[in-house]
Amino acid sequence: MLIQNKSSEGGGVSATGAANDMVYRRLRSQIMHGELPPGKALTLRGIGKDFDVSMTPAREAVRRLVAEGALSLSSSGRITTPELSNDRIEELASIRALLEPELAVRALPRAHIALIERLQTINGTIAQVVARNDAQGYIRANLEFHRTLYLRAQAPAMLAMAETVWLQMGPTMASLYGKLKRTEVPRHHKLIVSALRAGDEPGLRVSVRADVTHGLRMLAT
Repeated sequence: MLIQNKSSEGGGVSATGAANDMVYRRLRSQIMHGELPPGKALTLRGIGKDFDVSMTPAREAVRRLVAEGALSLSSSGRITTPELSNDRIEELASIRALLEPELAVRALPRAHIALIERLQTINGTIAQVVARNDAQGYIRANLEFHRTLYLRAQAPAMLAMAETVWLQMGPTMASLYGKLKRTEVPRHHKLIVSALRAGDEPGLRVSVRADVTHGLRMLAT
């Protein structure tokens, strides 16, 4: 149920604002987790129907997602999910290779046993979705692994930049999963956990960089 509209004096959030945020968050999640294919055309009417809202929240969600690079808007008003060129994939892989090892190293001093156990639990989830050949489940769990680690870095601006890259890559990730032909948890995830246990900063940098770039390079064909 949407929050009722209140006056600005009461400091409340309008029903329209709540609908805007709901559509934005849910559509953003779909894009980031590879639930929409590259180059998929969307319409405001279709988005409104999917989320049971009027055109205004749909339009606002699209505006925000275009600003983040999660959607493309042509001069004619056509809305599509990103369809990345090889050069763009290489660029995003390079950004991940710069940002994410730094986030991991900043998290290292706060990598206590509870974090390591949580990462191992997520790896268990990854093993389950791999066994089911669940591409979207894999993408979701893989990003949860990285986000869980990077949150300990206490570097919100850097994490926001990393998430923007994940968002732009989302629609291509299902294609990547098919190429990788996973049969088990990624080897580099295990190396990341081992480096965290050992307090091995150089090993952590190498493992994270290899993990976030290995798959993306396979997309540039």
